[in-house]
Amino acid sequence: MMIKSAILFVLAGLAEIGGGYLVWLCLREKKHVFVGLAGGIILVVYGVIPTFQDYPNFGRVYAAYGGIFIILSLLWGWGIDKKKPDHYDWIGSAISLIGAAIIIWTPR
Repeated sequence: MMIKSAILFVLAGLAEIGGGYLVWLCLREKKHVFVGLAGGIILVVYGVIPTFQDYPNFGRVYAAYGGIFIILSLLWGWGIDKKKPDHYDWIGSAISLIGAAIIIWTPR
């Protein structure tokens, strides 16, 4: 269950960041409107992916996802925008991942 959960978190993160990035390119970088529409479709897919989590609590799933989103955003910025994260980015990411793990995988 942990592996499935982690994969879904990463897929949701990539869909949200990728979709948002395409909308960003359309609106801020004046790319073709179809780039923005593709981003919108991907963002809808992002909204669906977390529903496949086995956890019944919406709030906890999305709270834990936030930690994954933080590190994926930094990695996206590093890989796509060539903005290397600094030490404080990595420290903050580690803290957020620890928090996400506590929220979603701590037995209740």
